[in-house]
Amino acid sequence: GDPKVPVLYQVERTCTEKSFSVRSVKAIQHGKPIFICQASFQLCQSSPVQHQFTMPTVPLPEELLTQEELIQKFLQNPNLAEKYRNHLNKIQAENVPIDIKPVNPPDVFNLEPQEPKQLFWVRARGYIGEMDLKVHCCVAAYISDYAFLGTALLPHRQYHVKFMVSLDHSMWFHAPFRADHWMLYECESPWAGGCRALVQGRLWRRDGVLAATCAQEGVIWVEPHQSKL
Repeated sequence: GDPKVPVLYQVERTCTEKSFSVRSVKAIQHGKPIFICQASFQLCQSSPVQHQFTMPTVPLPEELLTQEELIQKFLQNPNLAEKYRNHLNKIQAENVPIDIKPVNPPDVFNLEPQEPKQLFWVRARGYIGEMDLKVHCCVAAYISDYAFLGTALLPHRQYHVKFMVSLDHSMWFHAPFRADHWMLYECESPWAGGCRALVQGRLWRRDGVLAATCAQEGVIWVEPHQSKL
């Protein structure tokens, strides 16, 4: 999208029932759609049919380093190749409004394939407060996209990414949460092929309640690394 141009939103009442409703939204700039969203809403209903997966057992966020602290630690190593140093400095310069604490950060000195799974403690920076849950859902949607598709690259670290972008992103919200409180983001990629990859994610509240589930498909183009550390 173009931040200098107003966005025209077209909303279609796809379905309206007693308990459920669906709205289709199209965002338009310069006469062309730049974003298409389908949102489903439900009235709160109780049911005896309830279950969820068990939250992974991981160190608490207070016991882990932030992404910035990890990068600074890597940059202090005199043996770090210049290309990786430049890449880490670029990441460090990004103004990302998210606090991130990787549970098992990848080793930048080792390009060995890893299982396509990642765990992060994440939260929005700053104070959002007891606002409408929809605000926290919007912030969580932003958080859920960060480093999500990169999970599919962990088994293929011998390649350099030329182009990577998401094709679609879906979220299901299960329980109330605060996006400015620490949540565990569990990411995994069950499949990749044909220049596409599928990733799935679960956002856990700190008390073990599954707050949201995510899924994304994206395009990934790669080329072999030209040099090694």
